[in-house]
Amino acid sequence: MLNIVDDVTRECLAVVVDTSISGRRAVRELGDLIARLGAPKMIVSGNGTELTSNAVLTWSGDVGIEWHYIAPGKPTQNGFLESFNGRMRDELLNETLFFTIGQARAILAR
Repeated sequence: MLNIVDDVTRECLAVVVDTSISGRRAVRELGDLIARLGAPKMIVSGNGTELTSNAVLTWSGDVGIEWHYIAPGKPTQNGFLESFNGRMRDELLNETLFFTIGQARAILAR
């Protein structure tokens, strides 16, 4: 799962569910969001391999969006998203048995 959350409005803009999410997939999802909602000035993220990939670094430079990585081991620097992810894990993922990716996508979209 890749959760994309607006820190200002505290709205979950997208939940991407798949068996694996590459940097190219993350860039494609972000591009779709930007086409719908407009571009942010900055994106803040953790240091996962999908978000530190060449695809992400190249894309952020091409579209002119500043990308800020939180310091390794400092999840409080991205506190709202970490809290959101924890609550989603506790209140939904730990309580729900998904049988297919399609079912997971449908439930998480709601």
